[in-house]
Amino acid sequence: MLKELYIENLAVIEKANIPLDEGLNVFTGETGAGKSILINGINSVLGQRVTKDIVRSGCRKAVVSALFDVDERLEKLINEYGIEIEDKEILLSREINSDGGSIARINSRTVNVAILRDIGNLLVNIHGQHDNQILLSPEKHIDILDSFGELENEISDYLADFKELQNISRKIKQQSLDENNKSFRIEQLKEIVSEIEAYNFAENEDEAVEEEYQMLKNSAALRQTILETTAMLTGTDDEKGIDSYLLDAQGNLSVNSDLYKSFKEFSERLKAVSIEVSDVSQELYGILNSMDLNPQRFDYLSERRDDIRRITKKYGPELSDVLELLEKSRTELEELENGSNNLKELSQKRSDLLAQVTKKARVLSEMRKAVAKIFVERVTAELEFLNMPNVKIEVSQVAGKLTAKGLDTIEFLISANLGEEPKPIAKIASGGELSRIMLALKNVIAQKDDIPTLIFDEIDTGVSGRAAQKIGLKLREISRHRQVLCVTHLAQIAVMGDNHLLIEKNSVDDRTVTSVTVLEKSERKHEIARIMGGDNVTDLLLKNAEEMLNSVE
Repeated sequence: MLKELYIENLAVIEKANIPLDEGLNVFTGETGAGKSILINGINSVLGQRVTKDIVRSGCRKAVVSALFDVDERLEKLINEYGIEIEDKEILLSREINSDGGSIARINSRTVNVAILRDIGNLLVNIHGQHDNQILLSPEKHIDILDSFGELENEISDYLADFKELQNISRKIKQQSLDENNKSFRIEQLKEIVSEIEAYNFAENEDEAVEEEYQMLKNSAALRQTILETTAMLTGTDDEKGIDSYLLDAQGNLSVNSDLYKSFKEFSERLKAVSIEVSDVSQELYGILNSMDLNPQRFDYLSERRDDIRRITKKYGPELSDVLELLEKSRTELEELENGSNNLKELSQKRSDLLAQVTKKARVLSEMRKAVAKIFVERVTAELEFLNMPNVKIEVSQVAGKLTAKGLDTIEFLISANLGEEPKPIAKIASGGELSRIMLALKNVIAQKDDIPTLIFDEIDTGVSGRAAQKIGLKLREISRHRQVLCVTHLAQIAVMGDNHLLIEKNSVDDRTVTSVTVLEKSERKHEIARIMGGDNVTDLLLKNAEEMLNSVE
């Protein structure tokens, strides 16, 4: 369950720490006090879309965090996202920056919003006023029925075959081009295949050619450098090299060493230099002899580089793209040239798959028919309890063409009064009836899932009196099996709460500030009286409020 909600700098809420209990938690307050902001805050921490406008004016960021208790089942599901749970608690948080960005965290670990939303969906189910629009959209009714019937696996299996049927149908349509278009395409493909095949390119040849080309290109420059250097060191047929001059200098000093004793030392040093020069020259010649310099190979590589550059410019940008195009063109050409056989095989495959998909769709229809009976019984019982005793619900199931959802068009029909035939909800249901129908649907579907926290935002729209009391009783009944949070304007619902929180708006230092306060019993009495009578709270209203509170204890 949701144990605690913390909100900071969210619209008019400067800072609020909201403790929540098991059972039914009710939120009340005057219109405009900030109840919708509270729901927006919860939505944000559950990974729903938020905008920078929600950040309190003048603040750098808004922060919302929610602390949940989790059981072993939820812990196992959450662990699948790589998130560890400590002490059976999980903390979801969201920072919304004034520049529009946001940061999502789970247990202080940064995650993307999609993970926050997925885990949030395991923890909380929110019903807002906009959800009533689902009832007014008949195309959504089939999803409600399938969810109630837990038909997800059957629909997934059917959908896989249906998509394959669509894929084959597209191939058949593509291969059924008129002969002129087919002939033109065949010639176009032949030209592409012929042009690329003529080069006989190998995979990754562009990289290999470039690497060898650069090596040989540098080898030519290296060869020239070696030849020029060895000519300087050891000479040529026409000129002496450095080694000859060194030997002459060494001999000259050696012959005249008796004139100056240091000449002998200099002579020995020049001899050593001469030997070193000779060694360097020999090693350079060794490098030159080891090099495989093939001018014809270099010319071939230059031409191959030009071929690769030309073909990639036309069909590239990379050689891998060219080879991929060649393979695709060969395949398409083969399919078009053998179109008759392929078309016959595809047509047979489509026929077989159509029969299979149709069979699965009919099975799905039968399952929906069985589910619809139980669905009607459950929803009718819920609505009768919610002060709609004469209600009659029907599930209209009309077979049509195959779609992604099967053969069925599903629509919920309702009659709220005796003697009237059920009609589409959108045509006859009032606001109060929509609220009760939606509550009934939420309850019967909630019985099928394991989401521990349900939130109802103004489920009491359009109802009053006994109907409101019944909604309160129903919420209280639901809260005995899971945690319920409810924003309400009605005393009949507010008195049912196990935990009553007041949302108030005040002015502090010329700024609007919204606060959330947990009410004790005496404070609850005044709030219930205010809901019934507005600002004019009389002794009679206080007495009535006390009696209402006592009646549900």
